[in-house]
Amino acid sequence: MENIEIQGISRGAFLVRGALATGAALGAASVTPWVTRAIAQDGGGDVAILNFALTLEYLEADFYRQAGKLSLRGRYRSLARDFGAHEQEHVDAIRATILQLGGKPAKKPTFAFGLKGQADFEKLAVTLEDTGVSAYNGAAPMIESKEVLAAAGSIVQVEARHAAALRFLGGMQPTRGAFDRTLSKGAVLRAVKPLIQA
Repeated sequence: MENIEIQGISRGAFLVRGALATGAALGAASVTPWVTRAIAQDGGGDVAILNFALTLEYLEADFYRQAGKLSLRGRYRSLARDFGAHEQEHVDAIRATILQLGGKPAKKPTFAFGLKGQADFEKLAVTLEDTGVSAYNGAAPMIESKEVLAAAGSIVQVEARHAAALRFLGGMQPTRGAFDRTLSKGAVLRAVKPLIQA
């Protein structure tokens, strides 16, 4: 994914924000058009899908890295550390796979999460993990390689476990039911606002 600046926001960050908003608002199936557009702009194929996933993993790894600067309490502190390590491992694995396939890994965008305390972390962590699962589910049908699909499947399972653990710790149901439900436009805007840079 080429790192083109769009009024101070990289193309990768712009696409991630669009996918996060779409996935959170309309469910996993609706992420597919956003992923498709990202792939179409990059020529398609598994490398483009992996670069999209890489950008999502950059986002999550950076989120947990920034959260490490907060004074998180209790179980949230250890989960943020552990989940951040997982997300960085995802970044490393996806970058290595892209290189093995002869592709060029996407550059890491700059993210702004607006984290001021534990309450911000708790809310945004659940949103990012839930939406990450939806994004992987939306991209999965377009993956051509069985090996890449298997790797994505192993990552999405960990993302779902992250989401379930954070939901449970926050007093929510570990799942949102048998299928993802939609959020209102206002809820989506509130969820993605911390990511938008001035």
